[in-house]
Amino acid sequence: MESASEMVPFPLLPTPIESNYRACTIPYRFPSDNPRKPTLTEIAWIDLFLNSVPSFKKRAESDPTVPDAAARAEKFAQRYFEILEDFKKDPESHGGPPDCILLCRIREQILRELGFGDIFKKVKEEENAKAISLFADVVLLNDAIEDGGKRVENLVRGIFAGNIFDLGSAQLAEIFSKDGMSFLASCQNLVPRPWVIDDLDTFKLKWSKKSWKKAIIFVDNSGADIILGILPFARELLRRGTQVVLAANDLPSINDVTYPELIEIMSKLKDEHGQLMGVDTSNLLLANSGNDLPVIDLSGVSQELAYLASDADLVILEGMGRGIETNLYAQFKCDSLKIGMVKHPEVAQFLGGRLYDCVFKYNEVLS
Repeated sequence: MESASEMVPFPLLPTPIESNYRACTIPYRFPSDNPRKPTLTEIAWIDLFLNSVPSFKKRAESDPTVPDAAARAEKFAQRYFEILEDFKKDPESHGGPPDCILLCRIREQILRELGFGDIFKKVKEEENAKAISLFADVVLLNDAIEDGGKRVENLVRGIFAGNIFDLGSAQLAEIFSKDGMSFLASCQNLVPRPWVIDDLDTFKLKWSKKSWKKAIIFVDNSGADIILGILPFARELLRRGTQVVLAANDLPSINDVTYPELIEIMSKLKDEHGQLMGVDTSNLLLANSGNDLPVIDLSGVSQELAYLASDADLVILEGMGRGIETNLYAQFKCDSLKIGMVKHPEVAQFLGGRLYDCVFKYNEVLS
């Protein structure tokens, strides 16, 4: 299904959306702040985006699909650097005041205008291939756990471990370029519980007592994240009779998986009977969310996704961009789960947690 050009509000948000929904979690400023003067929070976040410019520039330079990539990458770095510095002088410039959505949007816009459609394409392909080769082992390890509560906890830990593969984080991009990442080691090395937001015990209890009719999962990164984290969890939901819709980005943005890439991944993982390691996938749907950023504003999604989501009773937002930096406090008309790893010191500080801490926020809506 192609994304419809006109975007519509996500149907499971309470209405009126204007007064009930705010996408960005961390307020960079308050109404009492001087509109012409940047706040300390704005400066800290602008600096975070400034720090990531070199790693984006490096990726862009080596994009084989763009002629004179090095010169264009330099232009990108200069232009984005100038805009970020402008925000420090006048927060209302360039459509500000800035928030995480605007800062991401401007970065993507400059890259696209300069002809960089997908600077992370090569690394995504490599990571997908690596994760696909490990998929069966990860699923078998989970299937071998007989206790349902322990199995779901293991699946959740797998989502966190997979979510580490995030090249939008300057620190992780650095680690990654040195030695890649081992999925199973990451599973073992998660920060100890209780996590900074930890509703896992409540969720495990619900998991043992109720099953959902239809779950919408907003997915995040390529590689281990989608293939070794989300898909084993989605497969478990399918086994329990839940219909699952995986919603992926329309266009490339950092190393997030896109809708066309997700179709390709699924075709490689399913067997000739259309099964995912013995589980029927006729109840697994893939959707184009209409989004083109590593964060998401749910006041505008594709019509296709809105149609598929209208009767869902569980919404899952996975990853720091979609589930923590945006939508952490979003309320829905149905049960919701926000799950992601904290990969920016600024987010850790805001939440009062540790870097690489985990967020597992479950909200039940009593019908």
